[in-house]
Amino acid sequence: MTFDFELVGKIGSMALIDRKAGIIDYTRVARLSRELRPGYIWVSSGATEIGRLDYMQRTGREIAGEHAKTDYAAQGQGILMQTYRQFVDPAYSVRQVLVEHQHFNDEQKSEHLKGLLLRCRKQNAIPIVNYNDAVSSEENRRLELLALSHDRKRVFECVDNDETASRIACLVRARTLLIFTSVDGIYLNPDDETTLVQTIGGKDAYELTENIEEHKKYCIGASRAGANGARAKLEYVKDAAAQGTTIYIANAKYSIAEVLSDSVPCTKIGVEL
Repeated sequence: MTFDFELVGKIGSMALIDRKAGIIDYTRVARLSRELRPGYIWVSSGATEIGRLDYMQRTGREIAGEHAKTDYAAQGQGILMQTYRQFVDPAYSVRQVLVEHQHFNDEQKSEHLKGLLLRCRKQNAIPIVNYNDAVSSEENRRLELLALSHDRKRVFECVDNDETASRIACLVRARTLLIFTSVDGIYLNPDDETTLVQTIGGKDAYELTENIEEHKKYCIGASRAGANGARAKLEYVKDAAAQGTTIYIANAKYSIAEVLSDSVPCTKIGVEL
């Protein structure tokens, strides 16, 4: 298979935050940012939580009400992008790409997004992708997805950036999909670190998909309230794995290079592993 992109990577909110200090983990962001280069697409959560922490530091209180997530995201987006721009190699351009579910459920919008991402690679730019929480209404989104489901067998929500990263990997035919999280990968027993699943493979796409489904039954819980957890990660990556993309689910304490060189513990998913 011919791949248009070398890597689609994703990092979650909890992996970007220094919980004890209540700020961005600048050491981690700096380390990862310095590894980014053209040919990589970086999907980054964190804007909402970063906006919340920034607001609290400035006011000493949290925002009350149903629109808090929207307001926090609007405040955090600029800080998130500024942080990446600070540490990415200055020889490369950095471009913010905010997406919503319609970009993956509408063929024309998908092609427009794909064109943007392909131009980034050619123009020496690194796209930083995030879901556009600042303008997304949960109620409207639910109604729009319901309407779409009447005409389609599958509808992509993409509020979870694991799903966003996986859909982008399919869209641009990425060689590798790297999902950074706060643990080392998928476990047969989440309470026992010795049960880390190092590989999920198969001789072809059909067998690989069956093996991914088999491992989903071991996945229980999530790293934080509102997260979909390891089970959802495995569901989201199935299409990418079936098209030939190699998937890594790894701990964000490691570097991109360490994970891709198979030198640190993680879960690797792909055909004929």
